[in-house]
Amino acid sequence: MTGFRDFLTRFRPAASPGRAAPGGVPADRSAELRAELTPPLALLEQTEAAARSIRERAEAAAASRRREAEGQAGAIVAAAHEAARQVRVRTAEQVLRAAEGEAAALLAEAEREAVAVRDRARSRTPALVDRVLALVLEDLAADEASTASPGEDHRAQDPGRPRGGGS
Repeated sequence: MTGFRDFLTRFRPAASPGRAAPGGVPADRSAELRAELTPPLALLEQTEAAARSIRERAEAAAASRRREAEGQAGAIVAAAHEAARQVRVRTAEQVLRAAEGEAAALLAEAEREAVAVRDRARSRTPALVDRVLALVLEDLAADEASTASPGEDHRAQDPGRPRGGGS
């Protein structure tokens, strides 16, 4: 466009009629050409102004779309962060529920084992007490026998006790 404008502006009227203008065209013809070229020059200027206006509107629209896209991208990123946080929370809750379930199962198992040990201890306690009482009674009987007849021989002693001495 600039080249065309330069071409159009080279035609200037000469200083006197009959002399050639700087472009080499006679002055009377130069004025005539100038008059013919004025509407295209005006049209060229209007076209350039319209092109500038269109370019400015396109740039403004592009900037607006860019800002809008950046806003949408920001919203998408924020939503993704929130979704990730929700997933982490749900995962943590699931892990916590699983841990609580495992802990409850372990606690129940420990309680069952404690009850079983308590039951075994209760069932064995009378037998153990009976056995200890029997040993104590045997020991007492042996002590009475040894103190009641000091002159008797060792055959009266408890067969389970070692010979030759103390209790």
